[in-house]
Amino acid sequence: MPVTNRPTHRRTLQSAVGGAAVLLALSACSSSDGSARASSPSSPGGVEGTVTVFAAASLKESFTELGEQFEAAHPGTEVTFNFGGSDALAASITSGAPADVFAAASPTTMRIVTDAEDAAGEPATFVRNRLEIAVVPGNPRDVDTLKDLTKAGTKVALCAKEVPCGAAAQKALDAAGLKLTPVSYEQDVKSALTKVELKEVDAALVYRTDVKAAAGKVEGVEFPESAGAVNDYPVVLLKDAPNTVAARAFIALVRSEEGRRVLSGAGFLTP
Repeated sequence: MPVTNRPTHRRTLQSAVGGAAVLLALSACSSSDGSARASSPSSPGGVEGTVTVFAAASLKESFTELGEQFEAAHPGTEVTFNFGGSDALAASITSGAPADVFAAASPTTMRIVTDAEDAAGEPATFVRNRLEIAVVPGNPRDVDTLKDLTKAGTKVALCAKEVPCGAAAQKALDAAGLKLTPVSYEQDVKSALTKVELKEVDAALVYRTDVKAAAGKVEGVEFPESAGAVNDYPVVLLKDAPNTVAARAFIALVRSEEGRRVLSGAGFLTP
C-alpha cells in the first residue's frame, strides 16, 4: 500500500519542501514495489510455464503424482509427460523432439542421449528397480519360480530386449541358464503388464513397481535371480531444454526427500 505523509504543521517553506520530497520518494518507492510485484512470477523462484518430461513407462504413477505436487507448489506451471520405452524416448530426443527432462530406466539407454551430447551435465541416479513375475490373479499356472515360465503351455510376455526391462529379464534368464520363447515382445513394461491384465498371457516379467501399481489386476511372484538384474534409473536436464528453470526445479523435486517418499511408496529402491 502506498505510504502517505500528511504533516500537521508547516512552519517553514523549507519544511514543506522537505515533506514534499519525502512524499515523492515514498511514492516512487511504492510504485516501484508495486511494479515489481506485478511483474514477478507467482511461482516461487521464478518457476513458470510448461516443463516437458520424457520418462520410462515404469515411472508413470509416481511421476504423475510428483507432477501434480510440482504444479501445486508452482502456480502457473504445467508438467507434461511422455511415458514409454526408454530406448524409444532416447531416440526421439536425439532426433530433436523438444523436451526438458529425461528419466531413463537404465544407464544404457541414458547413454544414447549423453553420447549424442544432448544432455546438459551428468545424469544422476535417483532410484533403482528390480524385476518380478506378474501372473494372472490366482496364479492358475502355478508359476512360483523363474523356471516355471518355461513350462509347456505357459504363455509369457517379455519386454523387447532393447528395452531396459527386457535387457534385465534376459540377464536374469541367462543367470539361471534358462531359455524362454515368449508369445510376444512388448515395447515397454506397461504393455507387457497389460497382456497379463487382459489374460492374454499367463505371466510377464515386469518391474515390482508395475505389479504394485496394478494391485488387484495381477499378482506378483518374486524370484532370487532378480537381485542380479537390478536397473539404475538416471535423470538429466536436456541441453536444449525450452524451460531450463522449471526443468531444474522438477529434477530437484524428484531427488528431494518428498520425491524419495513418493518413489519408495511406489516400490522403487533407493540408489
